[in-house]
Amino acid sequence: MVETFLHSPLTPFNVAQLAPAPASAMLRRTKNKTWGVAMQGRQRRSVLYMPGSNERALEKAKSLPADALIFDLEDAVAPDAKPLAREKVCDAVKSGGYGSREIVIRINALETPWGTKDLIGACEARPDAILVPKVAHPGDIITVAKMLQGLHAPDDISLWAMMETPMAILNARAIAATAVYAENRLCCLVMGTNDLLKESRARALHNRFAVVPWLATAIVAARAYYLDILDGVYNDFSNECGLREECEHGRTLGMDGKTLIHPSQISPCNEVFSPTQEEVDWARKIIAAFRQPENAKKGVIVVEGRMVERLHLGMAERTVYIAESIHEMEAASA
Repeated sequence: MVETFLHSPLTPFNVAQLAPAPASAMLRRTKNKTWGVAMQGRQRRSVLYMPGSNERALEKAKSLPADALIFDLEDAVAPDAKPLAREKVCDAVKSGGYGSREIVIRINALETPWGTKDLIGACEARPDAILVPKVAHPGDIITVAKMLQGLHAPDDISLWAMMETPMAILNARAIAATAVYAENRLCCLVMGTNDLLKESRARALHNRFAVVPWLATAIVAARAYYLDILDGVYNDFSNECGLREECEHGRTLGMDGKTLIHPSQISPCNEVFSPTQEEVDWARKIIAAFRQPENAKKGVIVVEGRMVERLHLGMAERTVYIAESIHEMEAASA
């Protein structure tokens, strides 16, 4: 079955797939709690790329405070080292020892000489997720999902999509829409800003002027289909000030976290993408105010002289949920 999927041309994406999912499908996804960070209970503030060919780095990752680790078989590995890297990564994932960290394997594209074997190996290793590179069309996700089905992959292996080409940005909504159906396994979009800059010929300015429209497009697509989305990497890993500024920029835009290239970037990233104590305290006040019997049916109330709507209640509950989840995760890793 794997060979059939690999050598068959991708089915053109049908415009009908852009339509909203049937109510039954939407309800099924909601009840199963498979959409988004608040549904899954996963924090993805800091997501560190680890070169799959570096056995020492794979071992060191067990002690790093990153929320998630991407064991990379693609860009970080030279062509002649890819088969051995696959073996090292799959052995590391099978052996475990990474605690509560989410483990992701980035495979090579299926059209490369290594892609199919990467996918088979990843399926056997059973990471939390497989990161699909160079996603440009919905069919790229659907094809990998069908191959996983053919391999009888466990249902708890999800898919992440690299958004790193102009075509991916143009098709962001259609790609995100594949998440409506559970069998497609999609739960997270990952921005590949370096590749986007290269492909678009834009200048890599400090304020990310050229990048913001692409980020915003992907963010609203992710939110429309209840997906998480991660910002691209910050290349100057020795510049903590610049990293913090870019993390703040990403959080302001609505990113759930950031992909990283060096362990020194983890702590600043975790700090920026965590709710501050002030934010948590204010969120708890909003929740407490709406729980008062006299406010139970009100759409708008006043808290400490500020107008607060029920939409702010939802935001407050999410803030508290994230803060408590981070606390539990850190306690489990201590």
